[in-house]
Amino acid sequence: MSAIDRIKNQLEGNAVVLYMKGTPDFPQCGFSSQAVQVLDACGADYLHVNIFADSELREALKTYANWPTYPQLYINGELVGGCDIMIDLYKSGELQAMLVGVKAE
Repeated sequence: MSAIDRIKNQLEGNAVVLYMKGTPDFPQCGFSSQAVQVLDACGADYLHVNIFADSELREALKTYANWPTYPQLYINGELVGGCDIMIDLYKSGELQAMLVGVKAE
């Protein structure tokens, strides 16, 4: 299965996906750590994907998303953005509204 197919499967199979550096328990950059904190503050259920564990996926995701940096948050298969966008949406209450009724399987 190609890296793009793996990305599509992850996004189709999970309502909320965070592509990040590291894991929620051990984020490997400050931006990924902040993204996890924001999602946790929202009480979100989400799939996390450690981009360091799969270099092929990491490179394919940049092309798939046309977004060069990490973390990347997807809700219902749509790219929301990175850490700064997540924080802005959280502060305005929009992220919480986007996550209402969205639960990971």
